[in-house]
Amino acid sequence: MDASATSPISIDAQQVQEASAELTILGAGAWGTALAKLVRKNDHTVCLWSRRGETTLANAVSGSHIILSAISMKGVSATVKQLQELNIPPETILVTATKGLDPETTRTPSQIFQDTFPDNPVVVLSGPNLSKEIEQGLPAATVAASTHPEAAEAVQYLFASDIFRVYRSLDPLGAELGGTLKNVIAIAVGVCEGLNLGSNARSALITRAMPEVIRIGTHLGGQMDTFFGLSGLGDMLATCTSSLSRNYRVGYGLAHGKPLDQILDELGSTAEGVNTANVLIQIANREEIPVPISREVYRLLNGKITPKEAVEALMERDLKAEACLLN
Repeated sequence: MDASATSPISIDAQQVQEASAELTILGAGAWGTALAKLVRKNDHTVCLWSRRGETTLANAVSGSHIILSAISMKGVSATVKQLQELNIPPETILVTATKGLDPETTRTPSQIFQDTFPDNPVVVLSGPNLSKEIEQGLPAATVAASTHPEAAEAVQYLFASDIFRVYRSLDPLGAELGGTLKNVIAIAVGVCEGLNLGSNARSALITRAMPEVIRIGTHLGGQMDTFFGLSGLGDMLATCTSSLSRNYRVGYGLAHGKPLDQILDELGSTAEGVNTANVLIQIANREEIPVPISREVYRLLNGKITPKEAVEALMERDLKAEACLLN
């Protein structure tokens, strides 16, 4: 999924610092809007595009140095196809800030972008970034990950400010998977909280979820160290401990007996962990990866088990040593 690290880019870090960059953000939801606010804080030009808006996609991306996708997973493939028809210049930096898995191909957003635009540098933006807190101007940190170091650095300086610290990484897939897989775990933690199981249970669940996420992520090509960073453990902690997290609220609602459709209706926005859980089980079955926590979340979301039964199933697993991180 690598673009050549030596291929040209439309704007580099020094140019970002010295002049106004032209950025198009695809997706005018809470996340896209929060990211636009960060970029405007640095005096760069932002076009915020929505499928429901009046501006055409062609006009929105025309002349952009950087195109960032903040749309939900269900819209990624269709939007990428539209972009492909617009003959995007190969030096344009493509950034994905979507956390999910494609139900048809089981690919991540960055894999979809890189497969479609093999000559363009692709950057993943991922971290513990609850959009409501960013919108409020509260401090946060994230990771810009790419196999194209210069593109990652340009994105780093595009967003970095006194309230938003941006780190670089050479592991886009690991950064992306960390942010994607923790959404499933957040649903499980929401159930734990909704059932009032206490701090001990929540701590144990999050701790045991880490080996599961690492096991999946490294099997699929991510680097282990990445999962202990901001886009892995950091994102998991934020999403699993805040009621601002949509996925946490899904689990919490299920624990209180609400139907899934009602919960999603009340959220009014996408909880990516629901789709991710279904796709993840496809991958786990295909690759024979043990995913006990994610599997119970999958069963719960699909009405095969109650929240109480899900907890009981996890507590009744065979006893084992904790010595191996990936057990």
